[in-house]
Amino acid sequence: MHISIGKSMRTHFQLNPEITFLNFGSFGATPKEITEDYRKWQDMLEFEPIQFTTVKGLDYLRLSREALSSFIGCDSKDIVFTTNPSYAINIIAKSLRLERGDEILTTDLEYGAMDKTWNYYASKYGYTYKRQPIRLPLTSEEDFIEQFWKGLTPKTKAIFISQITSSTALIFPVEKICGRAKELGLITIVDGAHVPGHIDLDLKKMQADVYTGACHKWMMTPKGCSFLYVKKEMQDLFDPLLISWGYGNPQVVLSQFLDYHQQQGTRDFSAFLTVPKAIEFMKNYHWKEVSAECRKLAQSNYHRFTELLGTVPLAPVNDTFIGQMCSIEIKTTEPEILKHRLYHEHKIEIPVMVHGDRVFIRYSINAFNDQEDLDRLYYVLKMLK
Repeated sequence: MHISIGKSMRTHFQLNPEITFLNFGSFGATPKEITEDYRKWQDMLEFEPIQFTTVKGLDYLRLSREALSSFIGCDSKDIVFTTNPSYAINIIAKSLRLERGDEILTTDLEYGAMDKTWNYYASKYGYTYKRQPIRLPLTSEEDFIEQFWKGLTPKTKAIFISQITSSTALIFPVEKICGRAKELGLITIVDGAHVPGHIDLDLKKMQADVYTGACHKWMMTPKGCSFLYVKKEMQDLFDPLLISWGYGNPQVVLSQFLDYHQQQGTRDFSAFLTVPKAIEFMKNYHWKEVSAECRKLAQSNYHRFTELLGTVPLAPVNDTFIGQMCSIEIKTTEPEILKHRLYHEHKIEIPVMVHGDRVFIRYSINAFNDQEDLDRLYYVLKMLK
C-alpha cells in the first residue's frame, strides 16, 4: 500500500497553516479526532464530577491502560499514567536508595531535565551520576555500546539511558544495553520519551526494569499524557511523589503500585483516557506506513543539510539510528537568536538546541510534512549563513 504524506494530511491537525512546523518532536500535535475525544471525556467529567472522578474513573483508566499496554508490550498493571516523563523519573530518582559512593552510569547526551533530576538526588544521597562521554559521529551500534560500557566500574549499580535522545535525535541500542546490564546485575532505567508511536516498542522483549514514555509526542494524545512502567518485582521500591488517598489503604484496590501512583487527589485525567482513540486513529490511517514514509523523507534530506552546514551526520543514515527526527550540528554562537529569526522572520518552527559545547538544529517529520517544508528550511538556512 502506498501512503501519501503531505499537505492533505494537515487537515487532520489544528496547526497554524502559516507556520512550517518541523518540531513535532517537542510536544507533538493532536489530530482533531483525538481532540474531540479529549473534550468528550472533559464533558463527562463536568456532567458527573463525583461519579467520574471517584467511581467510573478507575474503570476508564483501566481500559486506557489496557489499550496502551497492548500497544507497548507489557502487563496493564505494570504501568501508571503520569503527566510527563520528567514526573515519572522523579518518582524513580527520589526513591532509588543507592549507597554513598555508588554510581549510576549514563551518557553525556541525555535530556537536560533528566540530568538535573539525577544530579539533585545524587547530591542529596551521596551517589554519583556518571555521564559517560559518547564520541560523535557514531559508526555502528557496537561503537556506541563499547563507548558506553567504558564507564562501567565496580561502583556501578544502575544505568539510565535514552532510547532516542532529544538533542541528537539518535536511536540508541537500548535492548542490547539492557541485556548486558541484566547479566551484570544492574538496575536498568530507560527514558523513552520519543519512542511510543515513533518506533516499535516491546517492553517484554526489552526487559528494562523501569521505562517511561510520552504519549503526547508521537502517539499524538493531548499534552500531559505519559506513562511509567516498572517491573513487578521492583514496584514496591518506589514511593509516590504525592501522598494521597491511594497510600496506606488497608485494602488494596488495584495494586500497591497503582493505588500509590494513580489515586492522587483531584485532577483532570481526561488526557490519559484518549490513548485508545489515539491508537485507533493510527490504525485507521495506517500509521506504520505513514511513519515509514516520514522516515524516508527525513533520512533522504539529511546529507543535504549536513553539507549545507559544513558538518557531518551524527551516525549512519539508516533505520538503526534515525527515525522521523534528524539533528544536524550547526556552527553558531547565537542559537537563541537563530531560533527566534527562523520562527518570527521566516515562520519555521524548529528547535535549535545547545548541548554542552555543541549546537544542534533538529527537524521532525510527520504526516503533514513534505519535501516543500524541508526545501523551505534549506533555503532559509542558506540565506542566513
